[in-house]
Amino acid sequence: MKTRPARKITIYLDETDKVKGKPVYEIVMEVCYANKAAGVSVFRGVAGYGGQRVFHTAKILELSTSLPVMIVIVDSEETINRVLPEITALITKGLVEISDTTIVETNN
Repeated sequence: MKTRPARKITIYLDETDKVKGKPVYEIVMEVCYANKAAGVSVFRGVAGYGGQRVFHTAKILELSTSLPVMIVIVDSEETINRVLPEITALITKGLVEISDTTIVETNN
C-alpha cells in the first residue's frame, strides 16, 4: 500500500448560491479544472442547516428546493494553494474547510 500526503478543501453551501446567475459549485469545478486539479466531487444533501439556522430538506412534491451542497477537492498542497484564493472569493455564504489528509493509492 502506497500513501502520500495531500490537502483537502471541503466547501459547504446552498445549491441556490450563485455568482452572476451561475451555480457556485459549477464555477468551483471550472476553477479546479482550469488549474489542473486532480478532481472535484459535488454532493447534494437531503437535509441540513447552516449559519443562518434555517432548515433545508428534500420533501416529496416540493417544487423548489434549497438543499445543502458539499464540494470536496483533494490534491497536492501546491495545487490546493493555487486554487484556494479564487475559490474563497466565490464563497459569500457558507463554510470553507481546509485539512491535511493522506491519499492511499490503490491498484485498481
